[in-house]
Amino acid sequence: MATTTTQPNKPSLFPLLSLLCFISIFFLLSLSKRASLSSPNTHRTSATTVFPDASLTCDFSDGSWIYEPNPRSARYDGSCKEIFKGWNCVRNNKTNALEISKWRWKPKGCDLPSFDPLKFLEAHRDTNIGFVGDSLNRNMFVSLFCMLKTVTSDLKKWRPVGADRGFTFLRYNLTIAYHRTNLLARYGRWSANANGGELEAVGFKEGYRVDVDVPESSWAKAPSFHDILVLNTGHWWWAPSKFDPLKSPMLFFEGGRPILPPIPPADGLDRVLSNMVNFVEKTKRPGGILFFRTQSPRHFEGGDWNQGGTCQRLQPLVPREAEELFSVRNNGTNVEVRLVNQHLYNSLENRSGFHVLDITQMSEYRADAHPATSGGKNHDDCMHWCLPGLTDTWNDLFVATLGRIRGL
Repeated sequence: MATTTTQPNKPSLFPLLSLLCFISIFFLLSLSKRASLSSPNTHRTSATTVFPDASLTCDFSDGSWIYEPNPRSARYDGSCKEIFKGWNCVRNNKTNALEISKWRWKPKGCDLPSFDPLKFLEAHRDTNIGFVGDSLNRNMFVSLFCMLKTVTSDLKKWRPVGADRGFTFLRYNLTIAYHRTNLLARYGRWSANANGGELEAVGFKEGYRVDVDVPESSWAKAPSFHDILVLNTGHWWWAPSKFDPLKSPMLFFEGGRPILPPIPPADGLDRVLSNMVNFVEKTKRPGGILFFRTQSPRHFEGGDWNQGGTCQRLQPLVPREAEELFSVRNNGTNVEVRLVNQHLYNSLENRSGFHVLDITQMSEYRADAHPATSGGKNHDDCMHWCLPGLTDTWNDLFVATLGRIRGL
């Protein structure tokens, strides 16, 4: 009789594999959720281009200031003749003039390269760069000029069409120019006509006429002349302290006719930005690179410029102090910087032709970097910046962003 051998049953691997798969999936989902909670994207980035190298996606505009008691070397000094007298804090003996440049901007997760003037001249031969805007863009223009002049004095001073001033670095055929304009749009004094008119009929006797669809003549040809354009519109010029709504109101015109019923300055700003952005995109040079600089903050404390406001701090603000000074909720003296930025970002939304130079956060901290009483005015200058100083870092941001765009 044959003997039957019974093989022992082998345990099935299926339940074990299923359990391992379940644990793995749960673990991955847990990590994903944790990452999304710990890394909220709450800061508006200034980058408008996606770069394959992760190190190139760092947001240069988000960071903090680090004190370096022994900086590498001075970028330039008070002997640069283009520095407006009131901004030359070293020569004007401002208490902390030499300390201002010892603070270095450190973005989160990366470093902002320091501007190399010789490398810049070599990389941007045969290029025209234009700064269009108020005196804060002149502040930035002068900073760039002074840094470039440290490596070559072979230059020609001249005025490209409409420019307030301009220079060509002859060996490199690189031109930089500044076009002064406060509102971007054309504006001027308006008085009631003796024969009456539409504005007179609703009670206006005088004010400022702002043509929202007409660029000011000082920069109208700049987009077609310059390869690279940096624009801004001054927030102070849109503030109630500049155009009194009763004594000198802003009266907006479009197509040569007054906009009726009259609109408030905030709505006028939106129309100006929309029209000027359209104008620049339509008239720019083929391949032209366009930047719009965000608002440069004022630091008046204790009142506005005409109310005894001062800026006597000797060190940068900490984030909490900056928030107290600039929060829209507090409606403080300097709040318009963030309000105007909101209008600016709205106007540039879905505009692929513009790159944003976000200098606001880094500048909000620098209450120590204004000329203050050394500016030679009857009041503290808490709006412009000492040179050398903060706008050198603006140019670090400008040059680094331009290098990303051009792949340099």
